[in-house]
Amino acid sequence: MSFDHWLAFAAASAVMLAIPGPTILLVISYALGHGRQTTTATVAGVALGDFTAMTASMLGLGALLATSAAIFTVLKWVGAAYLVWLGIKLWRAPVTGFAGSEDGAARQERPFRIFAHCYVVTALNPKSIVFFVAFLPQFLDLSRPVVPQMVIFEITFLVLATANAASYALMASAARGTIRKPAVQRAVNRVGGSLLIGAGVLTAGLRRAAA
Repeated sequence: MSFDHWLAFAAASAVMLAIPGPTILLVISYALGHGRQTTTATVAGVALGDFTAMTASMLGLGALLATSAAIFTVLKWVGAAYLVWLGIKLWRAPVTGFAGSEDGAARQERPFRIFAHCYVVTALNPKSIVFFVAFLPQFLDLSRPVVPQMVIFEITFLVLATANAASYALMASAARGTIRKPAVQRAVNRVGGSLLIGAGVLTAGLRRAAA
């Protein structure tokens, strides 16, 4: 694989990752609601979710999803329902007005649960898995061994995805410092919850042919 192939893949991946999707919306919501202490859990969940999706696509699940309408539909609806559930949960999340109670609220949401939520949202997106099947081959140099190239591309994508999620989380955490009034926090929760519910609805409307 030439450097030009790798650079083209890295640039395309960076542009794609910069566009906020359901995963980034969830990362931002947790950062706004709980602060910087959730960054490690959210970023780790995103990284492992992307790793799962990319590995599944390389093992042939993406091709199976592209050809099996039933499997694609089941996975699509599971992912959509999960996003809607998270959105409703965020919409109804309690708000806090004092620093001490904020710390207590942050402790209520365990890091493992945050990690698991981000992982499931990232990994259970059938369009992402199918996307990798269509995306990766465009950058492969077929005159050279394919497996090492795929490994390099996967590592590159995971590094970029991790950096992207961390950047969004840190920016949202910084913005959280200006959100102190309960009314503002409630509005943020409801906007974030509405966006997640909307992402779930859009996921439910995905068509296999468009993936």
